Amino acid sequence: MSQSFRTISKSTEGIFKDRGSKFIACAFPISSVDDVKPLLEKLQTEHPSSRHVCYAYQLGTDGNDYRANDDGEPNGSAGLPILNQIKSKGVTNVLVAVVRYFGGTKLGVSGLINAYKEAAKESLDAAKIVTRVPTSNILIQFPHSSIGEVERVIRQNEYTISKQDFGIDCKWVIRVKDAEFEQATELLNALPNVNLMR
Repeated sequence: MSQSFRTISKSTEGIFKDRGSKFIACAFPISSVDDVKPLLEKLQTEHPSSRHVCYAYQLGTDGNDYRANDDGEPNGSAGLPILNQIKSKGVTNVLVAVVRYFGGTKLGVSGLINAYKEAAKESLDAAKIVTRVPTSNILIQFPHSSIGEVERVIRQNEYTISKQDFGIDCKWVIRVKDAEFEQATELLNALPNVNLMR
């Protein structure tokens, strides 16, 4: 049985300043590791004169998939304090990236740890925490004549249609709770003319 997990509903921002240095933290909901790189690249493009973009993320209901990156800051002074804020907030499927603008005064390792921690905390405190259930996608293909039957199964079982393509054949992506995945594939597979695509 899939357990639910807590994450943030949408991206948020937090700012922390210390002795001229400015730390802008951005928290993002993510669903996989593939989401991380484009978000970091977007921040680097938006803040071309910043010194560092340090980050941490945590994924999965058990929180076992995580990473912390100091991006050139002293080892353990940036990524880890950010990750610890994600953990202490009890959320997962979250990326927090902190953009640092150097203010001319060195903060020292303890100063950096505090700054990255506080900036990350600000962004997470601004977020709305929501409970989600793990889901998976099922890709199906079927002729237009079967739309009514497919929609009936989806409606009766409260599945979600996340993508619809009405080409020569219909290709739909159905999102279902992980706990209902096997039952959903059986129900959809049992429909005449409906093919499950891997």
